[in-house]
Amino acid sequence: MDDPAQESSRRLKLIIEYDGTDFVGWQMQAAGAGRTVQQTIQEAFQTFTGSDAQVVGSGRTDSGVHARGQVAHAIVQTGLDCEKILKALNGILPHDIAILSVTETDGSFHARYSAIERRYSYTISNVPCAIDRRVAWYVRYPLNVVSMNECCKHIIGEHDFRAFTSSQAEVHHYRCTVTAAFWEQQGTKLIFRIHANRFLHNMVRALVGTMVEVGRGYYSPEEFSTALTSGDRKYAGPTAPPVGLILEEVLYSHA
Repeated sequence: MDDPAQESSRRLKLIIEYDGTDFVGWQMQAAGAGRTVQQTIQEAFQTFTGSDAQVVGSGRTDSGVHARGQVAHAIVQTGLDCEKILKALNGILPHDIAILSVTETDGSFHARYSAIERRYSYTISNVPCAIDRRVAWYVRYPLNVVSMNECCKHIIGEHDFRAFTSSQAEVHHYRCTVTAAFWEQQGTKLIFRIHANRFLHNMVRALVGTMVEVGRGYYSPEEFSTALTSGDRKYAGPTAPPVGLILEEVLYSHA
């Protein structure tokens, strides 16, 4: 329990790492739907402060998706300093969530709306793996990385990504500005990195799934480009599984 001499509400910035395997995503769900990262962190705050906390993330990672650098702001009532809050949270939270830092911020900072860029990676393993099975998609087929990187050239800049999102995406528009996108080989791992101002539901996984089809020779880079400009999901490839997707970092113009 926190010190009874609590201060008024404070806004904190959290940087969070989690293994998303056993979560149904970041966002709180209806009772009985399963564990979520947001609810688990809010319950941890409630445990040691004795009051409710509001935790807002930079984005909603889906079921099975991981994060190395998810950012959230938390509105809490506690007189503890940030270092003690960090230790208290990590002492309560389960092993698949780690709070990397806690810093004081002001009311102008919003984890979602203040973000200017989000960075994701997606890892494919060329060989079966045991230790990394939770963070890499094993693809048993040889892939043409040159062709997959040709696809990346088509998504740099501002585009309508309607063809690479789920049909139930609830958004006002489908335009995203991609500042970097490329595949790199690291030993037996093939890693896709993409940076953009915003992402649509399942966008990265749909891009990866389609580019894997290009790498296998089922699509050409030109057909990938046609799918992008069509705005129609049926022209793109399958959605890659969530296992290899990691939210790496979120950038802000100010803290």
